Order: sequence, then structure tokens, then C-alpha cells
Amino acid sequence: MNAVTARARALIEEFKGEAYAFGPGAVASAGRLAARLGRRFLLVVGRSGGANGMRDGLRDAFRAAGLAIVDECPGAAPNSPLEDVERVRDRILAVRPDAVVGLGGGSLIDALKASVALACLGGRCDDYYGVGRVSARMRAEGKALMPHLAVMTAAASAAHLTKYANVTDMATFQKRLLIDEALVPCAAIFDYRATATMSPGFTRIGAFDGICHLLEVYFGMDPGHALFPRVTEVALTGLELIVSALPRVLDDPGSQPMREAMGLGTDLGGYAIMMGSTNGPHLNSFSLVDLMDHGAATALLVPYYTCFFAPAIEEKLRNVGRVYRAHGLLEDGADLDALAGMDLGMAVSGAMLTMARQAGLPTALNEVDGFGPQHVERMLSAAREPGLASKLAAMPIPMTAGDVERYMRPLLEASALGDRSLIVPPRT
Repeated sequence: MNAVTARARALIEEFKGEAYAFGPGAVASAGRLAARLGRRFLLVVGRSGGANGMRDGLRDAFRAAGLAIVDECPGAAPNSPLEDVERVRDRILAVRPDAVVGLGGGSLIDALKASVALACLGGRCDDYYGVGRVSARMRAEGKALMPHLAVMTAAASAAHLTKYANVTDMATFQKRLLIDEALVPCAAIFDYRATATMSPGFTRIGAFDGICHLLEVYFGMDPGHALFPRVTEVALTGLELIVSALPRVLDDPGSQPMREAMGLGTDLGGYAIMMGSTNGPHLNSFSLVDLMDHGAATALLVPYYTCFFAPAIEEKLRNVGRVYRAHGLLEDGADLDALAGMDLGMAVSGAMLTMARQAGLPTALNEVDGFGPQHVERMLSAAREPGLASKLAAMPIPMTAGDVERYMRPLLEASALGDRSLIVPPRT
């Protein structure tokens, strides 16, 4: 584990350089990083900010650097509701700080990215959903975004490192996505000690969110891509850290080495999604916000997509399968080198499902209270939206909107019933 942890640290340093302070005690770097952004700050803080000690550490670091937090407001509820995005936008416009600090988990940081864009550029979130629309407005109007320091408190989404902002319309229970390099926080901090206060449930779903980031990007990237060797290393390193650490951190929530391993693993998930893209599981999870947490939704869906993708990703599946096998999750007797196609996919996805069951997560949508046929229809409808077409295109077996009925419907019906045999094999 020590060698894997050291390699993970080196990869993250390569990724973010001096703009990111991470690891135990990293909150002490807040003054140094924030001083690059301004002198007067609005602090947007989540519910966990006081309980985990990060708010006090942040304020101490700011005072030592001669910086002022001139106002404070609460952040966003889970899934970054649109009304919270607009409320924080209004506070930014009222306070007019030099920069904003977001202290919390992924939902808070995602919402704050969108709030900053609205405060600086005007308009509504509808104007920016999709890829690159924030930067396009900035160029057209000659404007820049207010600087933003993200202080992460949860090992899960890696929102503090990425260009993604998920926002949910709670009236329709549909999550939508802003994707733009301009949304990447100017600086970020993740003191992994903050995660010691994460509940067991949040710890589980955060771990699986990180795994899904790693695997969806790894599965979706063409082996001929220039970044593929790096994505492979990032994905397999992060997967090893999370699969190894999760059961141990659930047994001993205060274990700093295991919390650090979880933080590093999920941070590598952020590195992965800055090199590539998530795909089907993330796309479908956006339509399940009324039922379950995003991390639980993606964890449930990834094994079914793994079966569907299997004919196109055999060598990748063997690499992933070896990690699961090393931790006793692969079915006894499964020969990764002899299996191929959907048989290989069944073996590796079976290991994924075993890990999810051991962690206490559902492995079929029918196990989730409130699930019904309307959720399948909602997922299919969202998959046909032009603004989410990038997720279909990023699959290792790409789909178009016209393929959704033929392939995605049976896949989702399989995930509803927990029966992978219902998946329609992809065209060859």
C-alpha cells in the first residue's frame, strides 16, 4: 500500500502542481493559496464545515495571511439544487468580494461553480448547460470569472479538481451538467482529516463514485489516445487504493492512513475525468436524484454497462479484474485470460456487484424504494437530449440517440431486475 500511496501522491502533484494542497494538515496552506486570488472573500460553507474542524482551520490560515472573510453563507443541499445556485449567486452579487471560498463536499462545490458563472456572466443555468458554453460567453463579452478556492471535505466526486458542475432542477428531478475548463477552481485544498466525520453511508457511496470516475474514463478511452498510458496508470492506481481501503475504513473510521488512501483514490478519479469523460452510468444517474445518491446510482449501473461494453474492452477488463481478484472479489475459478467478450464482462461485473453487496449498496434498481417504470423512461428521455450527447459518444461502444431504444432500454431493464442476461449484446 505504501508504494501505491506514494505513486498516487506523485500523480496528483503532476496533475495540479502548486495550485493544490492535499493530505493531512493541508488546510494550513489556505492563506498562501488564497492570497493569490484577492484580499476580501465570501465563504460559502457546507453543513460539515464546522464539525470536521476545517472552518476554524481555514479562518486561522486566513488571519495569519492578513486576509478577510467579509461574509459567510450556507452552501447547497445534496445534488446542487438550482434554487441554491441562484441564492448563492445573489449573495455574491450583494457582497462583491474579490474571490469566493467554497468549503464542503461535491454538491456545494458544483453549485458554487455555477453560482460564480451566473454572478459574473448573467443569464440562467439553462444558458450554460453542455460543453464550453461558459467560456464562449466569456469570450463574447470580454469577461472573466471571479476567482474561486475550493476546500473539499468529502472523498467522493473530486469536484474541487474538475471542470464539471452538476445542477439539479428539483421540480423534475433531473440533473444537468455544465462542462467547461473555466469552471475549474483556481486553487484547491483537501485535508484528508476532514473525511473522518463522513458517515459510513457517505463513505461507501463516495468510494464508489470515485471508482466509477476511474473506470468509466478508462473503459471509454481509445488505447491509441496519447493519454491512454497515463489514464491506465491513474485508473488502476486509484482502483487499488479504494478497493483496498474501503472495508478497512468502514471497520476503523478514524484510520488516517485509510482515509488518506480513500482521498487519494477519489482525487485520482478527478484526474481521470479531466483527461477523459464519464459515460453511460453517469448519464443515467442524473435521472435518479429522487431515489438515491449519485455515487450509489453509478455503482449500481456500472456492472451492467461493463457487460455491454465487454467485447470492446477485453484487455482493460482483465487489468481491472486482477485488482478485484487480489482482494478476493472475483469468483473462484474465473480465468481472466481464458474468458472473452460478455463472458469476461460477466466475471468482472460479478466482482463489482460482490463489492457493492458487501458494502451494503443495492445492486438492482428494484431494490430501491420508490423505483418505478417512470425512472427508466426518464433515463431514456435524458439520454436523447442533445446537451448530454457527449456521454453517449464517450462510451467504448458509442451510442447515438437512435441507439438508445435498442440497447439502453434492455440494459436499464436488466439493471432494474438485477438480471445481466437481459442485456442485448452490442452490434459487432
